[in-house]
This record gives sequence, C-alpha cells and structure tokens, in this order.
Amino acid sequence: MSSQNPSAPPANPAPIILTGDRPTGPLHLGHFVGSLRNRVAYQDTYRQFIMLADAQALTDNMDDIGKVHRNVVEVALDYLACGIDPARTTILIQSQIPELTELTFYYLNLVTVARLERNPTVKAEIVLRGFERDIPAGFLTYPASQAADITAFKATVVPVGDDQIPMIEQCNEIVRKFNRNVGQEILVECKAIVPEVGRLPGIDGRAKMSKSLGNTINLGASADEIRAAVKQVYTDPLHLKVSDPGHIEGNVAFIYLDAFDTDKEGLAEMKAHYQRGGLGDSVVKKRLEGILQEMLAPIRARREEFAQDRGQVMQMLKEGTMRAREVAAATTDEVRKALGLSYF
Repeated sequence: MSSQNPSAPPANPAPIILTGDRPTGPLHLGHFVGSLRNRVAYQDTYRQFIMLADAQALTDNMDDIGKVHRNVVEVALDYLACGIDPARTTILIQSQIPELTELTFYYLNLVTVARLERNPTVKAEIVLRGFERDIPAGFLTYPASQAADITAFKATVVPVGDDQIPMIEQCNEIVRKFNRNVGQEILVECKAIVPEVGRLPGIDGRAKMSKSLGNTINLGASADEIRAAVKQVYTDPLHLKVSDPGHIEGNVAFIYLDAFDTDKEGLAEMKAHYQRGGLGDSVVKKRLEGILQEMLAPIRARREEFAQDRGQVMQMLKEGTMRAREVAAATTDEVRKALGLSYF
C-alpha cells in the first residue's frame, strides 16, 4: 500500500496506545468517564489508534448486522463531538483491515479452548449474554482477536476497565509464546491502564450503564432526554422524607456527581447535609441535571454539526483506516517471515 497520504499525521516517536469500541449503539456517559475524556488527553502524549470494532461486534450480533453497520458512523460522530482529533488520532474500522483476521488465525494456534474458556472476562460475558454452551466460536476466541488488534499496531498501552485485565494478560501470553516459538522478539507486550474513575452504574442503580439494558444517558441526548433521565436516577430508597438522614453509598446521583462535579468543596457540603438529613433528592438531582446539561450541550452541538456531512465523516474513517492498515500490514509481514510463510 502506498504511504503517500497527505492527510497522514507526522511520524510520532511517542508510545503507542490502542483503544476502541464495539459500534452497537450510541456512546453514553459511561463511555465518557471510562474512556472518551481520557482519549482526548492521550492525544498529547501517545500515538493513538482508536478502533471501531465492527467485526468483533458481529460475534454476538449476527442476527442484527444492520445495527452494527449503522452505528459505525454514529460512534465516530461521538468521538469527534468529544474532541478526538483525526489529525492527531488514527480512527480505524476493524473489518477493513484483513491483516487483523490473518493474525488472529495464527494466534489461535497458540491458545487452547480450555484456556479461552478459563478467561474470567470471557466467562463473565458468556453469563451476561446467556449463551450457556451455545457460544459462538468467534465470541469464544475473542482474546486471540484482541491480541491481533493490539499487536498489529505494536501498542504498549491499552486502556481498559479492571474487568478487562484478563484479556491483556492473555494477549501478553500469546506474545511471549509467539516470540519464544520463532526465536525472535517480533511482538511486544502491553500494559493495561485502568481509568481513575471506574465504571458508572446505570441510572437504575444496576452495576453497569449499558446500551442493552436501556439505563444510559447518551452523549447526544437532548435537554429534555437528560432531564427525564435524571428524574429516574436511583438514589437512597430509605430516604423517604426530606428530614431523614440519607445514604451516599450506592446512591447513583452522588456517584455521578463525584464523576462530573468540579466543585468538590460544594459537593462535600451537599453530601454532609444529605447524610444528616434535611436535604431532598430533588435538590441533589437538580444539581446533577445542571451539571450534565452544561457538559453535554456543547458535545451535542458539535455532534449535530459533524452529522450534517456524514460523507466527510466516512472519508475521515477511510483515511484513518488506510493509515492503520499500513502499520498492521508491516507487522503481519514480520509475523509471516518469522513463521516461514514468505515464499515469494
């Protein structure tokens, strides 16, 4: 592939970071806290690749492929609206880089079915999706696929939630086994970065804010949608009267305030007032709504602006994918040569 791409960013000696999302729906506050705002900051210190993992999304969405296809651009719009700059970050579409599939095929020879089934992340996701023993093979082999994604770009840093750390550990197992088998240091190990603010619970109090559970506040939500969602936010079920002392632990309104309220002194005073009694949930939610409205309004406006020219967004994705494929192709060529598969 030609490297003459006028839109490509200059060579960057910074450490390489790989991150991404499955395009199965619009992104929400959980994504913003867990990854998006960090990705904006990473642009200044890392050479960053962000993957729209559409091929991986098909491992449990083959019955609704249109959902995956539609959301590629939708998620890209969320990226742009949050401040991810395609001139500094390479945004790519996974399915358009066949080298990732080739690497996955090789790496599957370095893992056993038993090891894949023991991966704690895979086990938890199988339970979450109710697969039991009817597990799509592509889903089960996801650790090998993720290892291909990471190693193709020789990423040394991968931001993940703490529940995804077993995936990084298995990726490094594959790297070590491959290098040992070929007698060369071709692939590089990576380390996980876990965000300071952990996973946000859903507005209903469930442990995870999830598109499939319908308990999210989307980044592109309208003012009315934000207002309606905040009214539903789970607080303290025992706080029946304003005069009652309230509990902070497990109170989603305060968890969100901890994540987004920059006035920590004022928030501490509100918490103390709530705990000793005399402060109603409606006051807490009013503060939360104001913060979310102010934070999401500019994101929503930028998203609407970018959405006016979806063709340009797709062109941006095409250019980023082409740049990413050059990197992945170079790594795959090294892997083939190390395996003795370069015949011509």
